[in-house]
Amino acid sequence: MTTRSLLNRLFKTASIHSYFKRFEAQMQSSTFVEHLHELCAAKNCKPAHVILKSGLYRTLGHQLFNGFRKPTRDKVIQLAFGFELDYAQSQQLLKKAKKSLLCPRIKRDALIIFTISRRHTFLETQDMLHEQGLPLLGERK
Repeated sequence: MTTRSLLNRLFKTASIHSYFKRFEAQMQSSTFVEHLHELCAAKNCKPAHVILKSGLYRTLGHQLFNGFRKPTRDKVIQLAFGFELDYAQSQQLLKKAKKSLLCPRIKRDALIIFTISRRHTFLETQDMLHEQGLPLLGERK
C-alpha cells in the first residue's frame, strides 16, 4: 500500500485505534538500531564486516550498532556504504536515523548519490570528494 493510500485512509478514519489495528503491518516501527540488525540479517553479514567497509572506527561502529551512540548524518551514510546499499536503501537508512536525506541540489550530496548509485566503495567516494575539494565523510567541519 502506498503512503498516499495510507494517508487518504487516515483522513477518512473515525478512530485512530481502528486505523492502527488495520494498518499496523504497513507502518514503520523498527528503530535505527533494529534496522541495522535487520539489514545484517537480510544481507547475511556481521556488524564487524559492515563497520570495516564503512570506514568507521571499530569502537564507534559497535556503539552505533548497540545503540550506545547516536549517529551523525555522515556516519549513517558511511554505514550505507558498509552495507553496500543502493540509493533508495540509503535514503531509508537516513530516514530511520532521522537525518536529512541526500539531495541532488547539494554538490556534496550529488557526488555521494552518484557514487552510491554506481556501487563505489567508501574509499572511492572519499577520493572523489577530496578531488572535488568537498568535505570528506566523517570529517569535522
